[in-house]
Amino acid sequence: MATSTAGPSTKRADAVRNVERILDAAIVCLSQRQNATMADIAKEAGLGRVTLYGHFASRPALVDAVVTRVIERGEQTLAAVDLDGDPREALTRLIHSSWELVDQSRSVIAAAEGELPPERIRQLHDNPAARVESLIERGRDAGLFRTDMPTSWQVAVLHQVLHGAGAEIASGRLQPADAPQLITATVFALLDAR
Repeated sequence: MATSTAGPSTKRADAVRNVERILDAAIVCLSQRQNATMADIAKEAGLGRVTLYGHFASRPALVDAVVTRVIERGEQTLAAVDLDGDPREALTRLIHSSWELVDQSRSVIAAAEGELPPERIRQLHDNPAARVESLIERGRDAGLFRTDMPTSWQVAVLHQVLHGAGAEIASGRLQPADAPQLITATVFALLDAR
């Protein structure tokens, strides 16, 4: 009598691989077209729609998982940015790294804005926002950044400027190479205590 070697751990490993394939495919598809369908994503992953829906019951659930993945990968990049020393220089380095991530994932972010509630999007950005807030607070303590408005507002404006640059590039009104300098100049116009 032949016995099957495929046990529960094999099924779990297959499921993990399928989820990884789906998320990778979704990132590819949503980066190309923010309105990519579940069928497009299943095809890119090389899986059937039944398998895709077995892991992600809806497009919003999949988009949430994709944005979580993109932000987690971005966090790894941002965690490596040197934030020591002068807060202005550190913030400039952080803006440039953040901009690269926003630029790479702007279609995914646009898909998220169409699928997820604003409070979920804010929640997904909590860790990156905390890093910026801490840096702005350091600059405020050093007398470099203005203190006449809430730090949370300054962080929110920085976030909007980053994403606004992505929208301007998508519309053809801004060249990607010009974005980091414009973002930095705009943010420091808001922050500078001078």
